[in-house]
Amino acid sequence: MNKKPSWNVEEQIVIVELGTIRLNGELVVPESAEGIVLFAHSGSSSRYSTRNHYLAHVLRQEGRLATILIDLLTREEEAIDERTKHFRNNIAFLATRLVAITDWLFENPITQHLKVGYFGANRGSGAVFLAAAARPISVRAIVCRSGQLDLTDVVLSQVQAPTLLIVGSYDFPIIAMNEDALAQISAQNKQLEMIPGATHQFGEPGALEEVGRLASQWFNYYLTSFEWQEPHLHAMSLN
Repeated sequence: MNKKPSWNVEEQIVIVELGTIRLNGELVVPESAEGIVLFAHSGSSSRYSTRNHYLAHVLRQEGRLATILIDLLTREEEAIDERTKHFRNNIAFLATRLVAITDWLFENPITQHLKVGYFGANRGSGAVFLAAAARPISVRAIVCRSGQLDLTDVVLSQVQAPTLLIVGSYDFPIIAMNEDALAQISAQNKQLEMIPGATHQFGEPGALEEVGRLASQWFNYYLTSFEWQEPHLHAMSLN
């Protein structure tokens, strides 16, 4: 583990062992962190996603949130998935990996004191909700961007963590899916934010920055003890 005093963070490559399965990840823990955000990507290489790296950096800027970017698939599974898309479409399988990583966070001396949040994307968002329903006490906040939330009402009704759904205003099929999901989520604090002018990948100028701003407010409020203003979010226009 390397300490970089200029950043006041602990950074390390971690390996989460699940029996014979070894999952590789990047763990970054600021010195004053109180919460940690676990990213769940729909594809195989969450750890190398440039969007996830950017968003993780934004979340850590206040110094109160740690992040873990981890591949939910092994290299062998990735190779199969590239040909068949079997694993990325199996949200129950991905959810079991998220649950195992969550349990690992509470066993790891570096992270066991941190409140856990999930940041899902695309079909990874479905896995986030399945995992959150399986660990209702452990998961304290959820943010999903462009979530493909075609889940059963039973699963969504079991989600208790404060939930923020972020979609682009031009991502019409995903908007409808998220509106339906929001109505079914049982969490007392839940919100849907549409970023004006944004599409599914938030590739428009300023769009991903706005995702980061909204997510940072949400996670800092629900995962840290600092007196943040309660999030009454309003997405900014990109124009």
